[in-house]
Amino acid sequence: MLLIDGKKTSEEIKSEIAARVAEIKVEGGKIPHLAAILVGSDGASQTYVGAKVKSCEQVGFQSTLVRLEESVSEDELLKVVEEINKNPEIDGLIVQLPLPKHISVEKVTNKIKPEKDVDGFTPANVGRMTLGWPAYVAATPYGIVELLKRYNVETSGKHCVVIGRSHIVGSPMSILMARNEYPGNCTVTLTHSRTQNLAEITKTADILIVAIGKPEFVTADMVKEGATVIDVGIHRVEDSSKKSGFRLIGDVKFDEVAAKASAITPVPGGVGPMTIASLLYNTLLAAEGKVYAK
Repeated sequence: MLLIDGKKTSEEIKSEIAARVAEIKVEGGKIPHLAAILVGSDGASQTYVGAKVKSCEQVGFQSTLVRLEESVSEDELLKVVEEINKNPEIDGLIVQLPLPKHISVEKVTNKIKPEKDVDGFTPANVGRMTLGWPAYVAATPYGIVELLKRYNVETSGKHCVVIGRSHIVGSPMSILMARNEYPGNCTVTLTHSRTQNLAEITKTADILIVAIGKPEFVTADMVKEGATVIDVGIHRVEDSSKKSGFRLIGDVKFDEVAAKASAITPVPGGVGPMTIASLLYNTLLAAEGKVYAK
């Protein structure tokens, strides 16, 4: 069984990005600059944004963090987004989710300039990805594709089953795995919470991508012998044996599924670290004008 190490791979990608930034400095070019907007004081969001800012420093990017009170109005937030849209010094913009209930995620996402949408969430980038045009691909799907590529997982002609249909992971993943390139050329089945006889379908998967958001949902009896299993889920569960009082698990029951899989991602240390590496990669593309020509 091959352990697909996202932590190791993400560090390799960061090293590659840092090397390119060093070249840009020597060339006298523009250093990539990522801006993040954080609304409110949600603990998980602060942790995620902090990790993104730290990663920017690690690879030599410039970064800007805009903190706004949870009470900020939708109009005020949209004005901040527009200011960053117009700032030529900033290459990429992310608005950390979730947002307070009084703010429309759709309105805010749609306000972000597609050329700066390094999260890959705007309709323009989702549409370009669907058409197979150059686009900023959402960070988690891009990270998964990169893991499959760097671990030489054969995808052509394989049956890929995706569990979960979110706009952030499941739906784009199904499109990427069906496209006519590597990784891709799979026959894809997109399943979700309303799918009947789910286990019968997952047992036919050569590649199983699980993003359903339910702890240890996929068990060994749902997996084909020799399948490649990608676990996107991450959940915190109480564990008194740990110093922290909790441990992290995924959407897949790792120990029993690993015994049947030919390759599998762990939680933590699998897909998660790849998300930030992908965000940095998109920001580098934005700074160099490689998706939307400058």
